Amino acid sequence: MWGRRSLLQALCIVVAIAQPALAAEPVGQAVVIKTEVTGQSGPIEVDSSVHRNERIKTSPSGLGQFLFRDGTKLAVGWGSSVVIDKYVFDDSQSVKKLTIRAAKGTFRWVSGSSNSSAYQILTPAGTIGVRGTAFDFYVGPDGTTAVVLLNGAARFCGPGGCRQLQQRCDCVVAKPNGNMSAARRVDPSILDTLGNPRALPFLSGNQRLSGGIGMIGGCNMASAAPERKDRKPPPPAIAPVPQRQDPPQRRAEPQKERPNKPDMPHHANPHHDRPHHDRPDHDKPDHDRPHHDRPDRPDKHDGHDDHDRPGHHDQHHGNDQDHQGHDRDHDGDRDHDRDRHHNRGGSFNHNR
Repeated sequence: MWGRRSLLQALCIVVAIAQPALAAEPVGQAVVIKTEVTGQSGPIEVDSSVHRNERIKTSPSGLGQFLFRDGTKLAVGWGSSVVIDKYVFDDSQSVKKLTIRAAKGTFRWVSGSSNSSAYQILTPAGTIGVRGTAFDFYVGPDGTTAVVLLNGAARFCGPGGCRQLQQRCDCVVAKPNGNMSAARRVDPSILDTLGNPRALPFLSGNQRLSGGIGMIGGCNMASAAPERKDRKPPPPAIAPVPQRQDPPQRRAEPQKERPNKPDMPHHANPHHDRPHHDRPDHDKPDHDRPHHDRPDRPDKHDGHDDHDRPGHHDQHHGNDQDHQGHDRDHDGDRDHDRDRHHNRGGSFNHNR
């Protein structure tokens, strides 16, 4: 009896010793670490091993990429928490069971070489069934879960039923209370639905993944990047406001020429547009010459006749006036001729 009891005690000791060894057995390793990622025993670095039942956490800006023994890839984005819940080996290249439990955060999953039925992902809102696929999923603080299919097929089942994801970029959103959306193509509005602009950062481009796992994605979510939205307010501040005032400055340029416009009325003045022959100072020499060169002037020795001639009077008066004096001067010349002939007649009669 004592022999059996001793044997049982020995077995218990062996099992107790074996448990830590089994728990510490590595199931994968870290291939990319950015900022801060922690595990069961502290910070995780590149090439560090990860183990079954180990909880992996990332800082608000952290990122960890992990590669499991069967080739399965898991990216853990910022502010996330996940536990490698079950890992049962089948052989060196595959597993019978790989289950992870996502508590919160954002993730990308790419299946390895194991049978698709071996993979299972648990979230507060339901279970993601993997069908040899790649997908992103997000778990919010309240347990709301979103799954976006990137390749292959997947199924999400929760208290409200199941949804099949069969087309690339198909998306489903589920809540812990059983509410679940229909599968539809993802678009940037999903960030509003989830109430977090930082959700699904691998699709929006807020977090860049390395290697082949980073080549999957898109779904036209890049325009929804919250980081880029946050950068939009600065450009209006940087854009110089005076540039918008350039058009008024260009309109003001013609106004600089307006001071020259008062010259236009000056040139338009009818006095300046008159022909030069209407100016008295130009006409005087032209009209005075005929009076001095006129061949009929030899009769000027009759001094008493010169004062009585209307033409002589009008001639001097016209020199002080404008064009009207010039016209009267011509009339005076005709009167002068008539008076001259009259005087000649008078002298002839007087001599007779």
